Amino acid sequence: MSGTTDILRQAQAWRDEGHRVALATVVATWGSAPRPVGGYMAVCETGAFVGSVSGGCVEAAVVDEAQKAISEGAPRSVTYGVSDEDAWMVGLACGGKVRIWIMPVGDGGLGDDMLDALVRAREAGEPTVLATWLASGAHELLRKSGGALEGGSAPLDAEAALKALLADRATLVETEAGALFLRPHNPPACVIIVGAAHVAQALVPLAATAGFDVVVVDPRAAFASEERFPGVRIVRSWPAEALSELGVDHRTAVVTVTHDPKLDDPALVAALQANPFYIGALGSRRTHASRLARLEADGVDPTELQRIHAPIGLDIGARTPQEIAVSIIAEIVKALRTDTG
Repeated sequence: MSGTTDILRQAQAWRDEGHRVALATVVATWGSAPRPVGGYMAVCETGAFVGSVSGGCVEAAVVDEAQKAISEGAPRSVTYGVSDEDAWMVGLACGGKVRIWIMPVGDGGLGDDMLDALVRAREAGEPTVLATWLASGAHELLRKSGGALEGGSAPLDAEAALKALLADRATLVETEAGALFLRPHNPPACVIIVGAAHVAQALVPLAATAGFDVVVVDPRAAFASEERFPGVRIVRSWPAEALSELGVDHRTAVVTVTHDPKLDDPALVAALQANPFYIGALGSRRTHASRLARLEADGVDPTELQRIHAPIGLDIGARTPQEIAVSIIAEIVKALRTDTG
């Protein structure tokens, strides 16, 4: 389960125990802010907290502000930056500046029903956007249906909300009705690994640590075994069939690591026909040149073939399976956060 879901679950658990709670969210940053817009932190009235809005610089101050918001039953906005006197106490020593929106859960803030709905949607993998009007503290939860968002009121900027969801990037926008903060809640991006080889064994835990859902595809039972991949979703189908079954989209990365054209080639063709944000294939330059010749001979558009990252991974001089896995995950994150972000 992703970190954001764990934070919201903890807020929910504290509420179920009868505690008052507040959620703190990064709504704007300037300069070298340590946490991105959308960063979450849940604070209990006892002072306990989970999550982060600054990487540790201002968390203690935010806990204090959150307790005030809980006591007053009203949201508040706080801004932290560098100051000569307190940069190491309640300022950002990194030189950045961050604006944090703190909202109680329950009366005067985010309703319990809204929190429950948000947690259920995240656990079900349903893409949503939590829209917050900063002037009033009102909230709306928009759900993705097909290519659009449903559930917003008339003044809400639905186009900006959909853009934030597709880019997976929280956004503060100015509308005629005032400042609107759009916090997307996407299910984790998925990495489909075709080939239960030794590189896959190193890649799976790294991908999971980076927050991706991971699926291993291989029809060979001796390779795709629970013993080799404990706790991992395994699909023992031929790659083209498996990718069709799994449903590849713009939140999916497809990685082929078998070195076997009977498995890799059909997987790459199926991936190219879908819309993943990343396609990578293990193999040397010579191996990939042969692969491209085969695929082009089979009728694949040469322009489409340029979408394949090969040799796979960032060029860091990786040699061992573990080092290769690091380079692959780094390239996948780069594609997710920069190439398509």
